[in-house]
Amino acid sequence: MPNPKRRHSNQRTRKRRTHYKLTHTPAIFASTETPGEFTVMHQVDRSTGRYRGRQVFALPTQTEEGA
Repeated sequence: MPNPKRRHSNQRTRKRRTHYKLTHTPAIFASTETPGEFTVMHQVDRSTGRYRGRQVFALPTQTEEGA
């Protein structure tokens, strides 16, 4: 298996690693259910518990939180 003949400089290594991004901004789109609000694509809306127009999980009610 071939090995590099010479060591890469720090600058060359860092230039290559600039494209290794830890996170990126998630894509957002305008929600059709509530005009003017934005939501993250492919994610359940935590405030309503809905995904693509259907209820995915039930939100806790006030009586459940107090008990």
